[in-house]
Amino acid sequence: MKPRPRLAATLLAAAVLCLPLAPQATAAPAAPATGGCASSVPFVSGTEGYHTFRIPALVRTATGSLLAFAEGRRESAGDSGAIEVVSRSSADGGCTWGPMAVVSANGDATAGNPAPVLTRRGELVLLTTRNGRVSEKEIMAGTVSEADSRRVFVQRSKDNGRTWTAATDITAAAKQPDWRWYATGPGHAIVLRHGPHAGRIVVPANHSSAPPAGSPDVGTEAKYYGGHDLYSDDDGRTWHIGFRDAPTDGVIAPNETTVAELPDGRLYFSSRNQGSAPEHRLGAYSADGGKTLTAPYQVEESLSGPVVQGSVLQTIVPGVLLFSGPADPAKRRQMQLRISLDGGREWRPGLTVTTGPAAYSDLVQADLATIGLLYETGVNGSSETVAFQRIPLWRIAG
Repeated sequence: MKPRPRLAATLLAAAVLCLPLAPQATAAPAAPATGGCASSVPFVSGTEGYHTFRIPALVRTATGSLLAFAEGRRESAGDSGAIEVVSRSSADGGCTWGPMAVVSANGDATAGNPAPVLTRRGELVLLTTRNGRVSEKEIMAGTVSEADSRRVFVQRSKDNGRTWTAATDITAAAKQPDWRWYATGPGHAIVLRHGPHAGRIVVPANHSSAPPAGSPDVGTEAKYYGGHDLYSDDDGRTWHIGFRDAPTDGVIAPNETTVAELPDGRLYFSSRNQGSAPEHRLGAYSADGGKTLTAPYQVEESLSGPVVQGSVLQTIVPGVLLFSGPADPAKRRQMQLRISLDGGREWRPGLTVTTGPAAYSDLVQADLATIGLLYETGVNGSSETVAFQRIPLWRIAG
């Protein structure tokens, strides 16, 4: 289905009028003029001492600069081993990027899954997860020590990401005792702007659970994946587990998750599905700031794609919600924007950014008239680069 003409007209009008960004406590001026740049490549695998860069996350700082995060994987493209969270900053809307900095490291083990957010006071908060030199399968099987299992950390920056505090372990508040695997995001978190919970930080996350006593399962089965979120009402100093959804029916199994606040104040969660349903995305809503879901995750039949992470963004155009992710139903390729005009109930195709290999992504409102997309892509495979694309609002409809 092609986007309706009225949508394209609305987006063009919004770009011309420069609708204001959603209100926030710290003013965020538009990024400097870019001279017409459309794209850039902040992370190139095989450079700067890293074998592979993966797992993008993106945030707009209080000054309007962009801060791009990725996992820098030193030894291989694999999900375990020596992995660090790295970042690069752009002061010109993503056309050029400053030097790379290591934000979170865990020796020769893993630090990853960046989930950044700009607080109402203009500080940056970053959640990440760590584990020892063990695999996801070993963690899900419960065969690793507590120290080597997944743990959750938070850091802060008061200078737009130039420097960060030491990582603080918040696992006791963020993870239930019977959870094994754990992942924040990956991708940006949000600060709520409407209703009684305005100012609350909400971080989408996922986990796996231990099998029930007496079960022949070992815990590595996909049905033990589940979704949840974390929230903080004091700018990230204390944390609470919000909703929990883990059906274990094998059909729906929430995994990597992204979130957006809709104009009416509800939260829309979109999750990768590890279950057997042929559709690979799940959706759910919260009416109380992420503390509970109004109903369990449901299959999203109008949002097709392979089993992969994705990103959602409520744009500054009222009622226009975006999703980014591969559109090929079987392979990680064809990065495409999808558009919803009804809060995520129905989705339609938007701009196709590339028809080649593509995987994880993150979205940001880069400036008054531009969407920023940070995504994994390449020629022969999706882990060759993490690229950035500037997309004018009027072009998102394709």
